[in-house]
Amino acid sequence: MNRIYNFNAGPAILPLDVLQEVQAELLDFRGSGMSILEISHRSKEFQAVLDDTKADIAELLHLPADYGICFMAGGGTLQFSCVPWNFLLPGTVGAYAVTGSFSDKALAEAEKVGETAVVYSSKESGYDRVPRPDEIRLPERCAYLHITGNNTIEGTEYSVYPETGSVPLIADMSSDILSRPFPVEKFSLIYAGVQKNIGPAGAVLVIAKKDFLEGRSDKIPVMMNYETIMKKDSTYNTPPVFAIYIVGKVVRWLKEHGGLVEREKVNRAKAELVYDALDAHPEFYRGKAARDSRSLMNVTFNLPTKELEAAFVEAAKKYNMGGLKGHRSVGGIRASIYNAMPVEGCQTLADFMEDFWKKNR
Repeated sequence: MNRIYNFNAGPAILPLDVLQEVQAELLDFRGSGMSILEISHRSKEFQAVLDDTKADIAELLHLPADYGICFMAGGGTLQFSCVPWNFLLPGTVGAYAVTGSFSDKALAEAEKVGETAVVYSSKESGYDRVPRPDEIRLPERCAYLHITGNNTIEGTEYSVYPETGSVPLIADMSSDILSRPFPVEKFSLIYAGVQKNIGPAGAVLVIAKKDFLEGRSDKIPVMMNYETIMKKDSTYNTPPVFAIYIVGKVVRWLKEHGGLVEREKVNRAKAELVYDALDAHPEFYRGKAARDSRSLMNVTFNLPTKELEAAFVEAAKKYNMGGLKGHRSVGGIRASIYNAMPVEGCQTLADFMEDFWKKNR
């Protein structure tokens, strides 16, 4: 077995312990005589998986009792449509803070449904930062404020969330969910495609205030109706069983490794290793994100030429590293250092960056 340090942005690295557990029980899940890939989503075995997974997420987040958890399909992209279909009612305005490619796509989907307002945008500066709380002014008749907690492509992240008063705050946390503690009670709804930080492709985690979901219109397509999916406990139809099962393994792994407080310490230590290597040679490694908006999950930078960037990605393979090529829309280099990335992986990357600079300066 020759596992690499996997810096892909999603689908992304998973804990080796989790993969080995899955491997060990893949053919016979909990004595059922069936694989988890084969069992019914109506079975008591899967219901136990679903219940345990939700309970562990709630424990990690210290989730208030008035919040619910469910899983949906369609990725974060379908959520871009679900949010306005559910909450952007006639006569209201959906407010969007546009801090990257994905929040721009979320805005575009909302514009198909109703009236929107861009309350902040860093597009002109290359999506290099997220707003300070005092930079956001909500419009009248505001239905909600939508933010993207961590911008996977651009490498920026909120460290302080906006204050919205009585206006619901909705967040796409696809790439930073469960990476650190955060005040979940500030949010009316959170969604996260799990394939970036806590699972494989195929499932979206939704966390929401139960009363926020009540009273949805019956004209909403049923698989986009949050109220329906929450009330049916994620099993209105066949849910992404295998993806939910893996998420359950990952959240249990997080609990066994100190919970979110400990995970934040580790994630900050990992990020510091890479950012220190980047900052040591700013004329060579040119970070994309403003310092006060830097992501703990995705470190993005450019080198002086595209040729050097291609050489960097290729040379990294000899150091047992992969997935460092930037997103196709922006190029450059991106190191995704999610929960499952070990400290050793970030140290290897930092050492390689120093060595590559010496050879190519």
